[in-house]
Amino acid sequence: MSSSDLEELLAVLDLTRVDDDLFTGSHPSRNPVRTFGGQMMAQAFVAASRTVRTGLPPSTLSVHFVAGGDPSRDLEFHVVRLRDERRFANRRVDVRQGDVLLASALVSHMDGGRGNLDHGVEAPTVAEPLSVPSIEELLVGYEETVPLFVEALKPIEWRYTNDPAWVMRNKGDRLPHNRVWLTAKGAMPDDPVIHAAALVYSSDTTVLDSIITTHGLSWGFDRIFAVTMNHSVWFHRPVAFDDWVLYSTTSPVAAASRGLGTGHFFGRDGTLLATVVQEGIVKYFPESAAD
Repeated sequence: MSSSDLEELLAVLDLTRVDDDLFTGSHPSRNPVRTFGGQMMAQAFVAASRTVRTGLPPSTLSVHFVAGGDPSRDLEFHVVRLRDERRFANRRVDVRQGDVLLASALVSHMDGGRGNLDHGVEAPTVAEPLSVPSIEELLVGYEETVPLFVEALKPIEWRYTNDPAWVMRNKGDRLPHNRVWLTAKGAMPDDPVIHAAALVYSSDTTVLDSIITTHGLSWGFDRIFAVTMNHSVWFHRPVAFDDWVLYSTTSPVAAASRGLGTGHFFGRDGTLLATVVQEGIVKYFPESAAD
């Protein structure tokens, strides 16, 4: 199943080019009620990258979500070329279904050349990926609690180094961070655009979890409404998503029914690969509170 799930993701990222700046993209066979934001962002990233000269690396992706997508319909990716220079390229990608704008993404590519400044935050010390349980193992016994997680497409292998939200909640614990090893469940093509797109796709998986685990809550157990408003990724170094990467996330603030999740992707050697910030509407409705 895992290999076919990855094949589905790779097929979804293989956009159809209608003309120079218009692409269409499909959905996988298993979807949530609305188009998964990570999928939409990854496809928008691919659309932008396919209009940039080969070899120009990505630097930033910033997406604002406007409306939810219908998984029964294809997506349209309208690329606007904002800037093209030898070392720089900027694109805007509007994601549409017919007349409805679903999201707008700004994507920057830049070859900065060599520089003499190089530092990054340190990776947390965690257990090795194969020494911790797989996501499938962690979902055993929670099939009725978090059915959407159980039934979701799983092209990426997740291995939590800490208890995930639903296990933590069952133990009555709280956790101000989440740290997950990730890698593709199968062979990846020799295409840096697709490896970066897999990172973008995965960046939407656990980034909001620390908002609720900080309060000892969990999806499935508690009445929580969450929807992403905007999501940004900064690419610091090339990523190989057929090797393990560590996604370490925290939440610096939650206020006024909004929560911020921040994350860092690290390579196996501790090198910082990418930084993520996501803002979402996050509402908690205690059972004792009025509807």
